[in-house]
Amino acid sequence: MTHRVGYAPGVYDLFHVGHLNILRHARSQCDYLVAGVVSDEMAVQAKGKSPVIPLSERLEIVRSVRFVDAAFVETVPDKLETWQQVRFDVIFKGDDWRGTEKGSRLERDFATVGVEVIYFPYTVHTSSTLLRKALDGLAASA
Repeated sequence: MTHRVGYAPGVYDLFHVGHLNILRHARSQCDYLVAGVVSDEMAVQAKGKSPVIPLSERLEIVRSVRFVDAAFVETVPDKLETWQQVRFDVIFKGDDWRGTEKGSRLERDFATVGVEVIYFPYTVHTSSTLLRKALDGLAASA
């Protein structure tokens, strides 16, 4: 019997139902789920802005989700390097990555080590970006 380890990376800033959906769906596809919480520095590198919620708090929130067996701070941009540290069998991403250059690269890279890439529906009506814009709007009018 195989023990399938899954990995669900994300910034997990302004934690919302989309994050919860990814973690719930991911856990249903593996025996043990590791959530990769992207460091503040990596978030700035990837998205051009710092998270609103500090890393220690994002890590605590994600660790507390019942679908998550372990949380790992992701500090390198290369997912294969992360794989060498965590050793997962499957990686989960939102389907906004499917068919993109970064998604194709992820699939190619992980095919070399036998890791499956599974995409889940992206929650379009709720995102950290939308929440951040709403907060910025509230702050501007205050």
